[in-house]
Amino acid sequence: MAKKSSYKNSGVDIDAGNRLVELIKPLARSTADENVLGKLGGFSGAYSLPKGKYKNPVLVSAADGVGTKLNIAIALGKLDTVGIDLVAMNVNDIITCGAEPLFFLDYLATSKLVPKEAAEIIKGIARGCKMAGCALLGGETAEMPGFYKKDDFDLAGFVVGVVDKDKVIDGSKVRPGDAVIGISSSGLHSNGFSLARRVLIGKDKNALNKKHASLKRTLGEELLEPTKIYVKTVKKLKEEFKIKAMAHITGGGLLENVPRVLPSGCGALLDSSAWPYPPVMELIQKQGRVDRDEMLRTFNCGIGFVLVVSKKDCDDVVRRIRRMREKAYILGHITEKKKGESTVSII
Repeated sequence: MAKKSSYKNSGVDIDAGNRLVELIKPLARSTADENVLGKLGGFSGAYSLPKGKYKNPVLVSAADGVGTKLNIAIALGKLDTVGIDLVAMNVNDIITCGAEPLFFLDYLATSKLVPKEAAEIIKGIARGCKMAGCALLGGETAEMPGFYKKDDFDLAGFVVGVVDKDKVIDGSKVRPGDAVIGISSSGLHSNGFSLARRVLIGKDKNALNKKHASLKRTLGEELLEPTKIYVKTVKKLKEEFKIKAMAHITGGGLLENVPRVLPSGCGALLDSSAWPYPPVMELIQKQGRVDRDEMLRTFNCGIGFVLVVSKKDCDDVVRRIRRMREKAYILGHITEKKKGESTVSII
């Protein structure tokens, strides 16, 4: 007699999905605030806008993933930090317009669902949500045998935030002479890993476990350093200073992300000697013989977040950031951009 077909022997285990939901319920609850309605496990998540806090609320959203940094996590069997990366890549985007994150949702797709491993990933997401001050409202898990290779998985995240309409920061008030301030990154964050993996790992299966003198830890530990979350730092700065523009430095680096928040007719002149170049970036550049412009377009090169403020506020802003135990640097200033000139020049 032919074996009966079922979803499970086709590679999809519904029971495993149910077990995962039970494992992550306390993780989601730990991020909830008084505005979260209902409970995890329904068909949707509900969130009530905080009453009285916003006069004319504008909802802001973003979606992003972690990219091939996941390959490092899979190779090392360390899955509890990529969730922080996932949250960071999303919340750091929406705070650039002055928004505060409200809630987060995730999408996890894998070849075979292993509840304990998936719970480790979501544990990181919950940690990231706490760091960002937002609720993990829900998500989706997809088991897709035959689509993903064994042990492979992918992550996507979605965040919704809010800002009062008259407090939106859109860069329109930026003027020549304003100062450009950079806040340090924690490492590669979640960009440029295809190049970093090719240069630093290649076909060497033991590369991730090797210690580099310049890094003071294994390569794997360096590469898995979670993306820094800037939400609380930016929130305090907004309360005390007039921030004219902000940029999250992701793929494209300083050269391509800073122009996204500058008004027409404005450029930026940055001095590369104003901030330290991280050892891991030096290692990639030297080992891969990567030229300077390619590094600046691929990696954050040590600066994860940029603010534009008036010249008179510049020193005070830097001092305030440093009091929050962040490393901040005056990168340069805003210029008058002439036709045919690059928007951002780094000398």
